[in-house]
Amino acid sequence: MIKENFGKMIERSIKKNWDLPGLSNFKGKSLSYGQIADRIIYLHQVFKKFKIKPGDKVALLGKNSANWGIAYLSSVTYGAVVVPILTDFHANDIHHIVNHSDSKMLFVMENIFTELDPAKMDKVNTIFSIENYEILFTRINKAKSKLLEVEKSYLEAYGGVLTSDKLSFDDISNETLEGIVYTSGTTGFSKGVMLTHNNLAANMVFAREHMDLVPGDTILSFLPVAHSFGCAFEFLYPFCMGCHITFLGRIPSPTIILKAFNKIKPNLILSVPLVLEKIYNSKIKKATGKFPISILIKTPILKKLIYKKIRKTLVDSFGGEFNEFVIGGAPLNAAVEDFLKKIRFPFTIGYGMTECAPLISYINWREHRKQSVGICVNTLDCKVDSDDPQTEVGELLVKGENVMIGYYKEKEKTAEAIDEEGWLHTGDLALIDEDGFIYIKGRKKTMLLGPSGQNIYPEVIEAKLSNLPFIEEAILVKREGKLVALVYPDYDNLKLKGAEEKRLNKIMKDNREKINEVLPAFSKISKIQIYPEEFEKTPKKSIKRYMYK
Repeated sequence: MIKENFGKMIERSIKKNWDLPGLSNFKGKSLSYGQIADRIIYLHQVFKKFKIKPGDKVALLGKNSANWGIAYLSSVTYGAVVVPILTDFHANDIHHIVNHSDSKMLFVMENIFTELDPAKMDKVNTIFSIENYEILFTRINKAKSKLLEVEKSYLEAYGGVLTSDKLSFDDISNETLEGIVYTSGTTGFSKGVMLTHNNLAANMVFAREHMDLVPGDTILSFLPVAHSFGCAFEFLYPFCMGCHITFLGRIPSPTIILKAFNKIKPNLILSVPLVLEKIYNSKIKKATGKFPISILIKTPILKKLIYKKIRKTLVDSFGGEFNEFVIGGAPLNAAVEDFLKKIRFPFTIGYGMTECAPLISYINWREHRKQSVGICVNTLDCKVDSDDPQTEVGELLVKGENVMIGYYKEKEKTAEAIDEEGWLHTGDLALIDEDGFIYIKGRKKTMLLGPSGQNIYPEVIEAKLSNLPFIEEAILVKREGKLVALVYPDYDNLKLKGAEEKRLNKIMKDNREKINEVLPAFSKISKIQIYPEEFEKTPKKSIKRYMYK
């Protein structure tokens, strides 16, 4: 058990940073930590009036916003169990999650609420707008008058004025259930991951010791905060450190993101690989491939100067003030990683999963090794299930403070995931070198078998495919015993380079021949099939593989 209490971390940060800006919507006004405390106390009284007890479930459904963050903090510090729901889910899935989680209250964006049917969520007693906390639906008698009572009386216990020295939240044990997170898994319908206050405390303590943030630092939050990665490291950890967090409503285009970075100038950046990969492909790759740069870059002295300028341009494009750029959620394209290493861009790659709230491994950018995801965090034990973890790929197993207590109402699935000795089976295949660096090789469920039982890791081949001309993204599947690559072409570059779309088949045939030259015989690709649209993705931008079998 982590010694530091998660709820008290939040309380201490609010009291210590009372007058500092805490939460903002992009291009909106800022709320100080003291103003956030006022809204938390208000919602605590709303919970009491509307029959929510500690341990009850409160669901949150909306884009990243200051009010979403306040509703989350209010639920956690009250002792309720927060159920964050991704906005990408279909209405039927939302109904199912709200019901399956036994949520009694729902905060939702009004435009999403119009797609929902309260009659299909019969355990919910009240639905509030997440934009302004007004009642959208209720089964509580005289609900509006109760809300008016709260507005008039919520500060009575504080003498009508809330100050930092008066603020105190109820003690909530770290053993308490903190949230149920319904994952955006790529293999089918999601499960409800049960995370405790201790799981979050473990992540917060590790981040505080290894990721430099101080009160007043700025953070731009654009990853979905309903997902563990964005929630823990773009919201909760910075909040516990007294940072000013600005929310972008959703993951926008790279152009809009760069404008936001230049305005906010964040001190720590968390991102999925897609953002860096798009910027690399659209700007850096094109620039370094053009004459005369393509010639000058071959001269050692000039190459060093050119790389230095590219590094400065890239750092400045993200605001120029960040200490580190942390990538997670999916593998980074090998060619992009290789180039970023050459120019000494301050990035690192971490690894985790919702079941660990989410962190499993990390190391700072100066010590990061190519193709690795860092080393196991000090709140966990990690091992590879193979006879020789340094050379023989096996499933990565983890055990410790970060690991969930199970899947909600799913004893069998919990037993499948966490064995009798307490090891969580991640489903990821990996190697661990002699210094403890972890190298993820692919998913256990996606691994394919060659004609003589050889292991084929689709992710490795897909990364190679994505580095070939005019391929934006790819998936490897097995059909009738043969390997087929499903490819979404880079249509923007096709137009830019003057390559007509009718030449695509010839281009892809050449790509297939190129990649087969470097692949073992058992993993050669028999066919490239062109997809005219981007592949369906989860909110963390992983391709939904199960849709393309």
